Amino acid sequence: MKDEPDLIQAALTGNSEAFGVLVERYQDRLYSCVVNVVNHPDEAEDVVQESFIQAFLKLDTFQQSSQFFTWLYRIAFNNALSKRRRHRHKLSLDQAQEVSGSEPTANSEAPDFEIIQRENISQLRDALQRLSEDHRSILVLRELEETSYEDIAEILDISIGTVRSRLSRARAALKSQLENLADYRPVQDDE
Repeated sequence: MKDEPDLIQAALTGNSEAFGVLVERYQDRLYSCVVNVVNHPDEAEDVVQESFIQAFLKLDTFQQSSQFFTWLYRIAFNNALSKRRRHRHKLSLDQAQEVSGSEPTANSEAPDFEIIQRENISQLRDALQRLSEDHRSILVLRELEETSYEDIAEILDISIGTVRSRLSRARAALKSQLENLADYRPVQDDE
């Protein structure tokens, strides 16, 4: 039983193993998206778990005219935004390291390559955090998760035209935030 519609139908009849297959199929992908919204691995795990529970409880409301993952993604995305609103906080350096990975690894790039790369990632995350939720969510979906315009429209319950215009404004806002962050770098004296 590997077909998604069959798994959903089996889960609707009470087969918890079928829903377990759906969880295994989508949990990593869902976590990857959610961690970019809440910016903390533990909170992302909580949101993903809550979303699967909510999806299981509301499975009978799933309209099989759309993809299951799109429906699940929308539940998780809304849960992530709700959690983010409840727990607004700045991303600490330790949390940024947890999200982006652990210790630096050796490579053949310039010695300061990883430091610059981490700084760029940190600036990007900081700039994303300064955006409105609408702009941040559409950028995460399109640029980080590479979600199609059609799926974004379905997840956010907006038209494709709105996706395009909001994405354009979000990119401009992100560019502005990144430029502002670059302007605030401390000036070092040449000695």
